[in-house]
Amino acid sequence: MSNKKNNNQNKKFLIGRGIPEFESITPEVISKEFPLLLENLNKELTKLEKDFIDLLTNPEKLTWDNVMEPIYRLSEALRWSWGVISHLNGVCNTKELRKIHSELQPIVVSFSNRLGQSKIIYQALSELKIKDSNILNQTQTRILDSEILSMKHRGVGLQENIQDEFNSSSQKLAELSSNFSNNLLDSTQKWSLLLTKESEVNGLPKRALVALAQAAKKAGEMQEGGKSPTTEKGPWLLKLDMPNYIPFITYAKNRSLREKVYKAHIQRASEGKHNNNSIIEEILILRKKQANLLGYKNWAELSLASKMAKDIDAAEELLEELRSAAMPTAEKELSAILSFAKEASKENISSIEPWDLNFWSERLRQEKFSLDNEKLRPWFPLPKVLDGLFHLCNRLFDISITADTSNISKWHSDVQFFNVLDNTGKKIAAFYLDPYCRPSSKRGGAWMDECLNRDMSNKSEPILPIAYLVCNQTPPTCNSPSLMSFEEVQTLFHEFGHGLQHMLTTIDYPQAAGINNIEWDAVELPSQFMENWCLDRKTLLGIARHWETNEPLPEEEFEKLRQSRNFNSGLSTLRQVHFALTDLKLHSIWDKDLGISPDQLRRQIATKTTVISPIKEDQFLCSFGHIFAGGYAAGYYSYKWAEVLSADAFSAFEESNLKNESEVKSKGMLFKNTVLSLGGSKSPSEIFELFRGRKASTNALIKDYGLKRAN
Repeated sequence: MSNKKNNNQNKKFLIGRGIPEFESITPEVISKEFPLLLENLNKELTKLEKDFIDLLTNPEKLTWDNVMEPIYRLSEALRWSWGVISHLNGVCNTKELRKIHSELQPIVVSFSNRLGQSKIIYQALSELKIKDSNILNQTQTRILDSEILSMKHRGVGLQENIQDEFNSSSQKLAELSSNFSNNLLDSTQKWSLLLTKESEVNGLPKRALVALAQAAKKAGEMQEGGKSPTTEKGPWLLKLDMPNYIPFITYAKNRSLREKVYKAHIQRASEGKHNNNSIIEEILILRKKQANLLGYKNWAELSLASKMAKDIDAAEELLEELRSAAMPTAEKELSAILSFAKEASKENISSIEPWDLNFWSERLRQEKFSLDNEKLRPWFPLPKVLDGLFHLCNRLFDISITADTSNISKWHSDVQFFNVLDNTGKKIAAFYLDPYCRPSSKRGGAWMDECLNRDMSNKSEPILPIAYLVCNQTPPTCNSPSLMSFEEVQTLFHEFGHGLQHMLTTIDYPQAAGINNIEWDAVELPSQFMENWCLDRKTLLGIARHWETNEPLPEEEFEKLRQSRNFNSGLSTLRQVHFALTDLKLHSIWDKDLGISPDQLRRQIATKTTVISPIKEDQFLCSFGHIFAGGYAAGYYSYKWAEVLSADAFSAFEESNLKNESEVKSKGMLFKNTVLSLGGSKSPSEIFELFRGRKASTNALIKDYGLKRAN
């Protein structure tokens, strides 16, 4: 790579727009270029405020274009640049990048606070709303209202001394969230267990044994010239990343080892230098402090001020409706698992412990439905799954998706890049796909994020939306492609649903295009909607092709999957309700004066939301990244809130007859032209009614789960 090319790429990074040149964005480049970008942005903000003073003294100049466009350009330059850095920190984490990210974060927060607390900008927004209230369209009004509320929540109305305190808290919260995430990643990476006896891995599927053997060799546990890394003879190195942990806790027959591994997993980031307990308390205290400064009783009240659920009671009412419906079913499910385990086990099992639940649930599933999820993996190779997913998108939304053959810059060799085309062959969007688990450098979980937002303001040079789609599924081996579990297939469809809403938007205002300006508790609607198609016969049988023989998944195996859909639905519903209610209570009633720790409060909640009480070693909160290192603080209930919407939305297709292709296409295009297209231009409830013709109901979700409403 020539110096000239490097210089051009660095310059592109400094400008903060376009498709990132990932190969050139090194920690060294970031440390040099990003502070210069922030310096320039601060200068631009100073100029912008001077311009706005002029606008405020000349009302005829106070227009949407003169106010909103420059604000967006400024904030977008920061979002793009810091977004690239944060993205790389999540998918290619190194000590050097982590250090730079940590060092730069304070100046990012400082600039964000300055922008969000500019009284001149706030005055311009407020007066624009008054002046042009009869001129602005609905989308503009929603964007303007959202910007004004956001600035209020960022402390624009605080007195200077209180604002200083607020800003200090913001800096600290950003630092604590990064530390929480880093501790979790480090703690997950640190733990390992070398297994050398066949009795220790008895029950594990061959695929898992191969992966663990390869991990042992990679870690240097095998002697040079030793056994092949694909051997089933070991040794095997077990770690706590999900592609290793889930197969072990689900299939390992050695109960004492399952207990050991479960306890290691549930205690991640709770001990030693990677202990998140004090960080959790400090985050909760600072969030409540910030909420109080802004005039709210607690963080949950602040959070719900900008969501569909307008208050805590509304969110808790939904959770209680689901809890009361799920609890009797969950109790019966646990009783059935215990009865089965007592009959099938050679051990004297008197109760189902947490490390038993996955194991005996899977055995019971196999017994009840003759379904072995692990044996289905050969029918779900990633390339075939992608083909099927893309075909579904064509079937529903009249788009085509093709692999990009140009030399697009990528951050890892695993990454693929795809273009999205409309029915005329015109490119309308694109996305990166980073599918595989890399526990040494990539944080766990799966997510969609924005690379570029749709922006049609410059008609000669429009910006098409580009998404990051990131999963942590089973990687390929030296002998086979990535063979996905059915749950991994569902995860891919889920994240792709988020991506579709980002990419298929038709809103020309970038502030409301895609997922922007959508209330948080509605943003999971398209993702959970897409999951439903994994059990649509035509879709699944189109996806599932054996990676070696290309034979379709046998019809009887599809029926087993369909029939097992509601297996343990009560337990799974309770699990999500427990997480959501814990989140709300931590952010509404917990503080130091309560006299109990966050963990103790969570255990109190568990008495009504679990059928297996958390064991004393359970430190789940220390790995609850969604609320302590993500965007779900006092918003985890959103998964269930949006699932009501998604189940009801999918029921429209079921009512229309899924076998009738013209009806499926018609409903698909309506879903595309409402939910996927309109983004944050209208309220989620209004958009849902445009699609469904009525308000949402919980009936479809409760029916899908096979639950019954409590009397």
